[in-house]
Amino acid sequence: MTPDRLRYDLKIIASWIKPDSRILGLGCGEGDLLYWLKKEKNVKERGIEIEESKVAKSIEKGISVLQGDINEEIEDYPDNAFDYAICSQTLQQVYEPPGLIHSMMRVAKMGVVSFPNFGHIKVRMQLAFTGRAPVTKELPYSWHDTPNIRVLSLNDFEKFSSQVGFKILKRAAINTKNNHRQGKMVNFLPNLFATYGIFLIGKE
Repeated sequence: MTPDRLRYDLKIIASWIKPDSRILGLGCGEGDLLYWLKKEKNVKERGIEIEESKVAKSIEKGISVLQGDINEEIEDYPDNAFDYAICSQTLQQVYEPPGLIHSMMRVAKMGVVSFPNFGHIKVRMQLAFTGRAPVTKELPYSWHDTPNIRVLSLNDFEKFSSQVGFKILKRAAINTKNNHRQGKMVNFLPNLFATYGIFLIGKE
């Protein structure tokens, strides 16, 4: 997995991770980020992924991944077992986000959370002009088959931080293109114009 093949959002997350860190990947998919971090930053990685086929591909890469539900499996780890817990584009699929965030802050010194921005202008316009649940490149599912059970914007997550009790240490609002391989930062009205948000969080 070369840097140019890593998704743009994962490149940003990777840039925030210090070498030789202990990493827990929650919903780590096929292990692309963990593999890159292990190879390029010598991290000690652990992953949790529910889909068996993705677990198999992670293991083929030499990544240590456990198959299971992230909400359940994270409870087996002791306090401060990791430097970072990473939840990339998974929070919107979690039944109890506050519980998962608390668990992340228990087992790791810091957390990384990213998700598609439901406050993006295309989402707002589709809902306003069609009166139907939006479908976009970043949110490609119909309402009846989507894995996304939460609808949140960048502003929602900012407010969520004060309600749940964690600090936002870094933030990045981005747009991506070319199958998410390339992208750019969005600094002007990010809640309106960014398609994804990425946050580095710490204990309150």
